[in-house]
Amino acid sequence: MAKSTDRPGVAGSLGGFGGLFDLKAAGFMDPILIAATDGVGTKLKIAHDVGIHHTVGIDLVAMCVNDLVVQGAEPLFFLDYFATGKLDTKAAANVVKGIAEGCLQSGSALIGGETAEMPGMYAPGDYDLAGFSVGAAERGALLPSGDIEPHDVVLGLASNGLHSNGFSLVRKVAEVEGLKFGDPAPFDTSRSLGEALLDPTRIYVKSCLAAIKKSEVKALAHITGGGLIENIPRVLPEGLGVDLYAKSWDLPAVFPWLAKAGGIQPREMARTFNCGIGMVIIASPDHAADIQEILREHGEEVTPIGEVVERPDGDAVIVHDIEEAWKV
Repeated sequence: MAKSTDRPGVAGSLGGFGGLFDLKAAGFMDPILIAATDGVGTKLKIAHDVGIHHTVGIDLVAMCVNDLVVQGAEPLFFLDYFATGKLDTKAAANVVKGIAEGCLQSGSALIGGETAEMPGMYAPGDYDLAGFSVGAAERGALLPSGDIEPHDVVLGLASNGLHSNGFSLVRKVAEVEGLKFGDPAPFDTSRSLGEALLDPTRIYVKSCLAAIKKSEVKALAHITGGGLIENIPRVLPEGLGVDLYAKSWDLPAVFPWLAKAGGIQPREMARTFNCGIGMVIIASPDHAADIQEILREHGEEVTPIGEVVERPDGDAVIVHDIEEAWKV
């Protein structure tokens, strides 16, 4: 499975004390390296409970490589850390299957990792995951750019559900509702709750890299923990904010269920979950249409959801019509 992810630049094989990668062979002339590490969080508890393990492997890669591409970087290679009390080779193999799939989706090579057996540290059947991704961009091509300004367009790329954030709250809501993960999902009765919640995080790397290479993208923001409210400001210059319009995109069914069952107010939803937008792109009005076309050609569902505004004080991100659009 690891071999299937080989790409230009891979310079070694599994089994050594470290993975090797040749930046020149990968086509870079004067690169800056960018590294990211992340995990899957308590979504793993659901994977443990329902016995579905490959999707969290995809999540693991996605959480790292999506953080690289927002900086204008091409993900190059990936390493994983799998820790458990006693190795269940079938579960571990399915996790690695998902990791390899995520690497293929992002163009990354799986060049190494660590499997740690630590008896007494984990309950039987439990495991934890961490991922490590390294990417590169040519010097001078990093994002965000320094020219973000008022009236720039904010584009939203549709998410694939919850992705990998907020699952402690999700699990608590299910508990309060008396739901088991084998029960039909209240928001999708064609699947069990566990299956629906384990939909893997969407990987935006290839579509966003295509947009970066073919048009003038000013910034990207990966919408993870902190939701729309806290992630978009991470790429904005001081004195600028964003107005979003909640009526401009559809809220996937899992989110209204969570809001109603958990008594979660709309603004808190926007601060906790991606609420249907997994990646945000900022571009000038002159280039927004071209970027949308490129993203759609690469399979993304993309919608203009707001604009950059002058906002020296107060909340950087304001979601307009949120109460009306997200009423449950």
